[in-house]
Amino acid sequence: MQITHLGHSAILIQTDGARILLDPGNIDPEWHELTDLDAILVTHQHADHIDAEFVPALLRANPGATVIVEPSVLALAGKEGQGGPIPELPGAGSLAPGDSTTIGGLSITAAGGQHAIIHADVPRIGNVGYLIGGAGEPTLFHPGDSYEYAPEGVDLLAFPTQAPWAALKEGIDFARAVGAPTGFPIHDGLVNDRGRGMVLGRINSMTPTQLVDLRGAGAQSF
Repeated sequence: MQITHLGHSAILIQTDGARILLDPGNIDPEWHELTDLDAILVTHQHADHIDAEFVPALLRANPGATVIVEPSVLALAGKEGQGGPIPELPGAGSLAPGDSTTIGGLSITAAGGQHAIIHADVPRIGNVGYLIGGAGEPTLFHPGDSYEYAPEGVDLLAFPTQAPWAALKEGIDFARAVGAPTGFPIHDGLVNDRGRGMVLGRINSMTPTQLVDLRGAGAQSF
């Protein structure tokens, strides 16, 4: 399995049988020109995970891609969501927590259910993480925006580094609960390099997970 970090929470997963993009949001443009995708996955409705301005062009450039989103994203397609407008998603499907599908030999299972609490006055929305793995491949967990769900059997953790909903103490406990031996930082578009390095150092020294910095590194094999 090869992973490319395309800014913030967007990652590209490549195996011999599949090219899968997760969370094409509005923080970084690195995913805008992707083609030959087999699937596009979205964890929840916030604009930093699904960009209403540029996702339509992505869909046109990848007409054969299977689009899978958290259920409320599908219900809001073409309307206004909590974090801004949601693009039209023709032909898209959704996975609720516990549901699974297969793309190019990779099993994809939705996990979790709710976005992390931002504030008591901000209504919670749906959020699904995705467990992705297959024969001869590690099992990757991309949690979207939540530290609440810690599935078993994770080999590779996409670790949310910083967010309005996140605290380092919770991130440490989350990484410990998941217990993946290896991971890489995501959700880092709002933090500078010094702050990002501080978080990585704490996770690497205080949890079983060793984070590998993929920013600007291109495709890395795991």
